[in-house]
Amino acid sequence: MKTKIAGHLLVECLLAQGVTHAFGVPGESFLAVLDGFHVHRDAIRFVTCRQEGGAAFMAEAQGKLTGRPGICFVTRGPGATNASIGVHTAFQDSTPMVLFVGDVASNTRDREAFQEMDYTHFFGPSTKGMAKRVERVDDPERLPEYIARAFATAMNGRPGPVVLVLPEDMLTQAIDTAQALPRVEPVQAWSDPGALRHLRDLLLAAQKPLVICGGGGWTVQAAQALQRFAENWQLPVANAFRFQDTFDNHHPQYAGDVGIGISPALAKCVRESDLILAIGPRLGEMTTGGYTLLQAPKTLQKLVHIHGSAEELNRVYQADLAILSTMNAAARSLEVLTAPPSLPWFEWTRSAHDGYLDNLKPQSLPGDVDMSVIVGLLQKHLPADAVVTNGAGNFASWMHRFFKHHGLVKGHKTQLAPTVGAMGYGVPAGIAANILTGRTAFTIAGDGDFLMNGQELATAVQHGAKSIILLLNNGMFGTIRMHQEREYPTHVTGSKLQNPDFVSLAQAYGYAGARIHKTAQFEENLLAALARSEGTLIEVVLDPEVITTRGTLQAITQAALARQSG
Repeated sequence: MKTKIAGHLLVECLLAQGVTHAFGVPGESFLAVLDGFHVHRDAIRFVTCRQEGGAAFMAEAQGKLTGRPGICFVTRGPGATNASIGVHTAFQDSTPMVLFVGDVASNTRDREAFQEMDYTHFFGPSTKGMAKRVERVDDPERLPEYIARAFATAMNGRPGPVVLVLPEDMLTQAIDTAQALPRVEPVQAWSDPGALRHLRDLLLAAQKPLVICGGGGWTVQAAQALQRFAENWQLPVANAFRFQDTFDNHHPQYAGDVGIGISPALAKCVRESDLILAIGPRLGEMTTGGYTLLQAPKTLQKLVHIHGSAEELNRVYQADLAILSTMNAAARSLEVLTAPPSLPWFEWTRSAHDGYLDNLKPQSLPGDVDMSVIVGLLQKHLPADAVVTNGAGNFASWMHRFFKHHGLVKGHKTQLAPTVGAMGYGVPAGIAANILTGRTAFTIAGDGDFLMNGQELATAVQHGAKSIILLLNNGMFGTIRMHQEREYPTHVTGSKLQNPDFVSLAQAYGYAGARIHKTAQFEENLLAALARSEGTLIEVVLDPEVITTRGTLQAITQAALARQSG
């Protein structure tokens, strides 16, 4: 006897996979699924977002925080294209995610029906695409199969996004016998014992080894095992670009982050290393300094690359030793790799950490706002388990440089930042983090960055979420202006912004708002924001006369160039 429709079964399949929250913008093409969320409203929460890009970013943040696929629902055509920015972010950041797209009815397909599009070609599963898999579910009885496969694909190997297309007439069909399949767990690929022996030999032959860790697939247990391995072998450890919470930044063997504006000391360390042990990162453009710190396709340093995807190994860099292993299995294998009683690189490791500490020294810039002091106050007052989020822009460099993450080794993921460099990520990611974990969520944003998804403050208020947003208002797309000042100093075009009253805008959404012009005004506003039950936006107004080529912008540009050149 047919007792349920496919839309309800789909929600039951999500429940079977342990999903508690789904993010999306409602659409007429998946009304049956929305009804399923209503039926199961006590077990799963549909978070209504204001734009599909914001919803997809929230789902991507969910994937980073939980290690299981973030869930996003959008309607066909415009809904899917709006959501594509989150799918692209999940792909380049190696984040598990499933995007469900309500589609045109089967009997109108291939007629260019209203909002119809070819999702396979658009999301294009490939090494240059946006998704690991794109599938259309035409048979409602097979929904459990497709959803279980989507979760497995999203989590296994190199984690990433999957797109499932749902014809609206399929979702309303009655189900005969189909039932949700059991929870899917990611498969652990273990390191080859022979490769581990080879790795040990390479370590024993090295004089200046360096670990670079990051990428997707890390668990608390894997991060803790990695720390034990590093301690056993007294290795300096650096985190890959925007994976700064993989290894404890307070640890005496921490060497810093290998990313945009890398410190001269760490860049020198990478260049002088005779053995790079890359655990998890895919070694993309940002982590390798534009493929110069590590020369492609063959590095000057010996390279051991450990990754969860066979397709990623030897794709860009020909490693001296490539090990196929998931992070949890790799770290647990490495921690039992016996080290000799004495090692020749104690001073090398100490020097790498000293270089990191030197980079934390305040940078004197003109103006009334000292961001290094502000970040220090954040370090002092934010809880150790606070989730720190950002989008893309020069403003993010302050947190990357001065904020120290305890991170996964202490039991929590604390950094949500797009390695893909997507603007507009930080605000929705912070809101999602608070909804999902209840922990303090802090977002740093630029004015241009905020305006891309600031409307999601309405989502936060509606769903009882609280985030604290530090908005740096310099009246421009700062990163682009920086490059223009360097390359075309007399032809600055298109990077100036005419902004709204951000405090009034935040208050209109239901957030508290404050505006400051000096460093000394920040601490009291931060403490007030932490004490409030609602979210807060703190706008930092930067003097336009200071951020010209005669002031801060020039100083930041020169400092960034100096840091990159070493």
